[in-house]
Amino acid sequence: MAPSAAAAAAASAAPALAPPLAPLIAAQLKFLLTNSSLPIKVVQIWSGCGNGRYADRFTLAVPFCLDYVYWDFLYNAMHPKVAPDVIFGQGDEGFQPLVDYDESGNGGKSCLAHWDYRDPRGLLCLVEELRLLYIEYQKKLVAEVGDTRLKFEIGTVLDKEGIEVSMVSSTGRPDEVKFAVPLLDLDLNMMVPGCPWKLPQKIHLQAIFPVSSSFLSVPSAPGLKLISTPDLKSLFSVDGVKLPAWVDGMCMAEYIPSLEENLKMQVVDASASIGRRRRFIEALAPAFGRPLEADPIFCRKATVLSISGIFTFLVHFVIPLQFPQQQPILTLQSCQHCNSQGIPITSPPKNSYPWSPRWEVTEMVERIYDYLADECQNFKKQCSDGFPQAK
Repeated sequence: MAPSAAAAAAASAAPALAPPLAPLIAAQLKFLLTNSSLPIKVVQIWSGCGNGRYADRFTLAVPFCLDYVYWDFLYNAMHPKVAPDVIFGQGDEGFQPLVDYDESGNGGKSCLAHWDYRDPRGLLCLVEELRLLYIEYQKKLVAEVGDTRLKFEIGTVLDKEGIEVSMVSSTGRPDEVKFAVPLLDLDLNMMVPGCPWKLPQKIHLQAIFPVSSSFLSVPSAPGLKLISTPDLKSLFSVDGVKLPAWVDGMCMAEYIPSLEENLKMQVVDASASIGRRRRFIEALAPAFGRPLEADPIFCRKATVLSISGIFTFLVHFVIPLQFPQQQPILTLQSCQHCNSQGIPITSPPKNSYPWSPRWEVTEMVERIYDYLADECQNFKKQCSDGFPQAK
């Protein structure tokens, strides 16, 4: 799934700054990046002509099976109305979707058969079409594996909507089959009021099975890992989820339901924890005054201004996802002292103050206020002793 040879050669030969894409081609690429429901990335842009005024080809990283495949799209700046050629990645020589279309007599169904350069959706439709065909191509490859256990797994879980599988071949290592299984029939974006996420957030189970040509009475457990879309970590981290044990003789069709049930409860609780963190931030106002800054969506951060005598400082609160089981982390920042680089002096993160998750939020804030009444004196002394006071 590495970038193709054409892209690698272009990267070594192309100038540091490629010329702009031809306008018709740029419009297609912009529409793709703006409207795709997948996090497609542009890896490389270059020109097919050494002294061309416009670039006319690029490499896209297309998400597939919790990884990326790299495809080169080759337009012609001299004829930008013509649909692009596509070069697929190394190891995918057998993936020839247009040949398969012709052999089956379905060539007229491809978006290439109806290409209209005036329609900015053309490239997006092409990438989506090729990705769906690539998913089916990989399923076909996996189905041909001579492994009884894998044939059973494929027959029992491939009907699950959205599942993707991939053959993984490595030099000097046995081949593996990777499953990417979408979990939870929930709209995670709708669970966050005022959700800022552009793309749908998802959680997948990655399961990696070694390919074996011999029968094993007790096959080894697959490599299992939960993977989420990056933005979801603002709400819920899969890193802290303990996966159920894989029992000898188990298959994924048995494993997935119990995993989803446990995961659903944790995700629902994570959504409810936003309200708990919001109530904590609201409780800061009576003791500290209204926060200067606060995270209005996930309620993970807040900053208040405090004064002790003539010493003025900020208190930054970082509220963990596991609040109130885990207490907020506090960092003090002087408003009057800077280091030699002119950066305001801050304290080390602090979370050694009295805390109980059973307290009401008002008591939590009162305990923090009492703690800071003493701690700010130590911080003031640290600022005055270690650094000259800013004029």
